[in-house]
Amino acid sequence: MGGTAESIGLLTAGEDGSPFASGPLSFRGAVRPTLTSPSWLAAHPRLDVVYAALEGEGRVAALARTGDTSFTPLGASVEAGEAVCHVAVNPGGEYLLASCWGDGRVVRIALDGNGRPTERAVAQAARDPYGTDGGVDPRDMAHEDVDDEPEDPREAAERREEQMSGAPAARDADRDADRRQAAIGLADAAAALRAAAGAEFAHLIPDHDRPTEPDVRGGTLLTPASGADEPARSSRAHAAAFLPDGRTLTTDLGFDLVRVWRAAPGRMVPDHDVTLPRGSGPRHLVVHPSGFVYVLTEHSAEVYVLGADRAGRWSVRGSVPAAALTLPDDAGAELAASHDRAFLYAGLRGSDTIAVLRVVGDGSSLEPVALAESGVTWPRHHLVVRDTLLVAGQRSDDVVSLSLDIRTGVPSKVRQRASVPSPTRLLRVRD
Repeated sequence: MGGTAESIGLLTAGEDGSPFASGPLSFRGAVRPTLTSPSWLAAHPRLDVVYAALEGEGRVAALARTGDTSFTPLGASVEAGEAVCHVAVNPGGEYLLASCWGDGRVVRIALDGNGRPTERAVAQAARDPYGTDGGVDPRDMAHEDVDDEPEDPREAAERREEQMSGAPAARDADRDADRRQAAIGLADAAAALRAAAGAEFAHLIPDHDRPTEPDVRGGTLLTPASGADEPARSSRAHAAAFLPDGRTLTTDLGFDLVRVWRAAPGRMVPDHDVTLPRGSGPRHLVVHPSGFVYVLTEHSAEVYVLGADRAGRWSVRGSVPAAALTLPDDAGAELAASHDRAFLYAGLRGSDTIAVLRVVGDGSSLEPVALAESGVTWPRHHLVVRDTLLVAGQRSDDVVSLSLDIRTGVPSKVRQRASVPSPTRLLRVRD
């Protein structure tokens, strides 16, 4: 929205007939029909059908490919929710999930045998783990049950008795004191680092010792302590990914959640939530062959490692900064794995860089490797094609290709560049 693109465009990368994308880049213009703000695209796993999230309209459209530069609408577009920003089709092609940034909706849209969208079902809304009840501390609660089964009366009575005893209030007071102490220590460390860095490099130190302004898009404060002056937090569903066991993960950037879902006939059933630190803003994720899931956060520019126990309960196993040195205003964008899944690439808008991380050992940990120039302004999305990284510059109106060192994983300088109006998503066309 607010860009210069007409609709979906077609870009060719590499030589004709080659599986590599390291050759010339050429933008071949917009395809037909014209769509309004198709900010995200997803492909059907078997059919030559593409689904577009029409962010400005809050709807999802299906298009059947009829040629290299032409599509035909596959039925009418379907309502999803305010500012729908992501769609993902389940591996069997029976339905898609639409994530809506504007109102936090996760919407299941059924697909018929031809890939046409049919019935829609809005999933249960997210609950803010850091809500007005004081929230939770991720150290005490790796996941939160959100099963819609009624509470056992005996358990409810015990919970009410515990609340009346004052014990939870004491624990909450202890947690608040711990958070305040941690915030003070972080502020002192930041001030000391800024003084040591000097005027030339002081701006590179995160502003933990300065008042934090609210992030308008996320509706959150990037501060470890909560207060009455904070703006209201809003649910911001942002992406979905499918697990090998048939369950699904979705991110909620506004409530700092990764939500786990079970599929049921015609609907999605909440399983449990994984709570990330307040203000981190989980955005996009990668399901890795190791069995772990990696989550890039928009606000804190970190990558979290999620793992499941034997019972299938997911929790945070660790985290690392996307890069050893990021700018305070960096915002995480896309996360993608290398062709051999040995490296991860995280796009950082602000510094306009690509952070490279190595998957270590069994996949339970990551380590930063390098920070490379993206070659574009506002790298909204990137795509790995064998030994090439294609990066979409939303605000520089271009797409570039960077060669990847298969040994170190580090991208080269820009090799090819094509002018492309306001690119926000790169989707490889079915061969």
